[in-house]
Amino acid sequence: MSPTRPSEVRALLAQLGFKPSRVLGQNFLIDANILRIMLDAADLSPRDAVLEIGPGLGVLTAPLLERAGRVVAIEKDDMLYAHLARTLAPSPTLALLHADALDCDLAGILAGGVNKVVANLPYSVGTRILVELCRAAARPERMAVTVQREVAERMAARPDTGDYGVLSVFVQIDYAVSLHKRIPRTCFFPAPQVESAIVVLARRPRPAPIHDDAAFYALVKGCFAHRRKQLGTLVRNDSALARADIDPKRRPETLSLDEWIRLCNALA
Repeated sequence: MSPTRPSEVRALLAQLGFKPSRVLGQNFLIDANILRIMLDAADLSPRDAVLEIGPGLGVLTAPLLERAGRVVAIEKDDMLYAHLARTLAPSPTLALLHADALDCDLAGILAGGVNKVVANLPYSVGTRILVELCRAAARPERMAVTVQREVAERMAARPDTGDYGVLSVFVQIDYAVSLHKRIPRTCFFPAPQVESAIVVLARRPRPAPIHDDAAFYALVKGCFAHRRKQLGTLVRNDSALARADIDPKRRPETLSLDEWIRLCNALA
């Protein structure tokens, strides 16, 4: 049966005796058109190895196995993992891990040859997972994921806008970000309280080399913790600001990616 039909998803959940948790952000995709759009956005081929986080009922996992050469799927829930193990795990191209993605060595999985991420990310941990993936040494070349619409807008936000912040900089420093498709609440079961969106991240060269990645992330995070304060007050290094050609009266939310890099390198 097709697990994208609402009636069949409800029937399967009832058969499993499974009740989705809002706290864990367990909302199952029940729209075949949205599923197709997401898969097409991932631009998959048999050469690709894909990471899926939170496969749930396997509605996305099954077509991923058809399009990609290898799939690594991480499922935390005991009941859902058992269902996936029965229905999909016999596939020789699927590595099904029973774990919490936050406890997994995601960087190690990526270093093992995974080059793409396609996932309906759980609302509760989606942002944390994306930041970890973006900061990994072997960052994916492409990601197509569903997240809350507000998170997608923050990821794609431009400088000097209300949505621009730490997440914007952390993601955009290595990726071109596009809000690919807004998803109505009715495309999920149970319907979440917020709208969602498919966001596509395509890896690109950095605007300029960063001398120290750890220092860069610390600088951005520290400054945005006080986003309305002037940089002269936050950095307390007028000579570095001058070398970076940044007015000390400016605020963190106004700096472009290139300016963040210049400031970090000047401070170093």
